[in-house]
Amino acid sequence: MSTNRSSRTTAEIASQPDCWSRAVEMLPELAAVLPRRGERVAVVGCGTSWFMAQAYAVLRESGGHGETDAFAASEFPEGRAYDRILAITRSGTTTEVLDLLDRMRGAVPTAAITADAATPVMKAAGAVAVLDFADEESVVQTRFATTVLVLLRAHLEAEGMLPGGVRSVAEAVEDARRALAEPVSPAWPGAEQITFLGRGWTYGLALEAALKMREAAGAWTEAYPAMEYRHGPISIAGPHRLVWGFGSLPAGLADDIERVGGTLIAGSHDAAGGLDPLADLIRAQRLAVATAEARGFDADRPRNLTRSVVLAGPDA
Repeated sequence: MSTNRSSRTTAEIASQPDCWSRAVEMLPELAAVLPRRGERVAVVGCGTSWFMAQAYAVLRESGGHGETDAFAASEFPEGRAYDRILAITRSGTTTEVLDLLDRMRGAVPTAAITADAATPVMKAAGAVAVLDFADEESVVQTRFATTVLVLLRAHLEAEGMLPGGVRSVAEAVEDARRALAEPVSPAWPGAEQITFLGRGWTYGLALEAALKMREAAGAWTEAYPAMEYRHGPISIAGPHRLVWGFGSLPAGLADDIERVGGTLIAGSHDAAGGLDPLADLIRAQRLAVATAEARGFDADRPRNLTRSVVLAGPDA
């Protein structure tokens, strides 16, 4: 495997525990950006940012902090009332996000979390948090996305609103270090197909893991809510195909996967000793890089992708 490929992505993946800790330190500065208890909130983004929005929406609402919906920015239902719109955008230039913030100006309070203070989102949103220390050179997002989710998760924790069974951010940071220290199995990059599964907030992580594999390595990956796996997707399970579960799996699912010849990767569990699901996402990120390199690709420069999607016009 080449040691020269994907170096930026690899370094950015490895920096996540430090980025997560730094995000927690920023909490006192961000009262104007982060949702307040009881607010009805819509969280929007595109691609990876949308998946982080989905994970946060479940964490916030199930923790009792307030009703929360997540939308791809292009699919926001403008006739629905919210107390705040929170946009996640690494580049600060994504067309759909900027268009939505512009349309909502004056109608509802808006806020954004970005990695770049020198971008249009600084004027488009009413309040902005800049996580420039988590910005990335690689096209493939890793540390910015997870750092945003850690920031939002830490806010819930600080207000006593983390759902039951979700670990503290401090524990997640330690698990992230474990995920970076453990080797990627040499058998995994050669898998023919991978299906990622999640439940509740970890379904967003499953969607993101599948996207990372597609972006970095052009791999055949899918993602589903764990209980939906038996409703059709299990038909593609078999030898040389993996099923990766984030968080706890439904009773009996492991046996069903084994019965049809699939290989289960279940590195995160509710029980002591398992990785926090967000830390387990780091393992999936590392697998994406390893798979890319095994196929002769460079995860720093994925095919057909750019760092930000900027459209030429409203109908482009």
